[in-house]
Amino acid sequence: MRSRARSALTRVTRHAQAGGVVLDGVGKRYPGRRGEPDVEAVADVDLEVAPGEFVAVVGASGCGKSTLLRILAGFESQTSGVVEVGGRPVTGPGSERGVVFQDYGLFPWLTVRENVTFGPRQRGVPRQTARRHALEVIETVGLSRFTDRFPGELSGGMQQRVAIARVLANDPALLLMDEPFGALDALTRTQMQHELRRIHRETGTTVLLVTHSLEEACYLADRVVVMSGGASHGVPGHVSQVVTVDLGDERDVNGESFNALERRLVAAVHGEESAP
Repeated sequence: MRSRARSALTRVTRHAQAGGVVLDGVGKRYPGRRGEPDVEAVADVDLEVAPGEFVAVVGASGCGKSTLLRILAGFESQTSGVVEVGGRPVTGPGSERGVVFQDYGLFPWLTVRENVTFGPRQRGVPRQTARRHALEVIETVGLSRFTDRFPGELSGGMQQRVAIARVLANDPALLLMDEPFGALDALTRTQMQHELRRIHRETGTTVLLVTHSLEEACYLADRVVVMSGGASHGVPGHVSQVVTVDLGDERDVNGESFNALERRLVAAVHGEESAP
């Protein structure tokens, strides 16, 4: 069975090199309501993410984290600046960019396998090919025994695994995740973090994760982007710091170095530390 999983991982890895991200001077402005001034959600965001890199984005509510993710997903367009993935401008949604949300977004009337094959089938992939690839990806996320179950028969953590598998079935170069584990209990969230680290190591897919959890950012990411500002602060959301996570592969959440980095991020989010 592991040969099928390795086949799926190899296929995904071939696409990972196309997952580099460039944000150059990106801004987003929303029209004001009933004659009110426009709202500048984010402004002058510059960021590069290397292919295969795992980057977490943190910051207070309203600082523009999810806005940037939606722009990268192609669900919204920027009002200024350049947005590129794999050297190509983002002009709308695309299968090379997979998005995982907090609410899973599964079709309750479809089985696990049917949910995972839905995207490839919509793209015209032959039924048997889509089915075979779905089984490979489902094995990758550890749900082979549940292929014929419906979402309502699964735990929250298992449903989130299905959501990740559904995205991986499209062989994305870039995986965009918006608080994917926010609705899970603490134990399940920890298990899903371990699972995501494993999948990232094995596939090499570029990952951009939006999270409110600084511990999660330290545990998962190669770099952490700290955003500040937002409409409630009277200034547009912007990148205030980019912190490299220099903790190696084995990350002890109770270790001194880990806790020191987390304290640094707490200070950065609260504007208590100047950019390095």
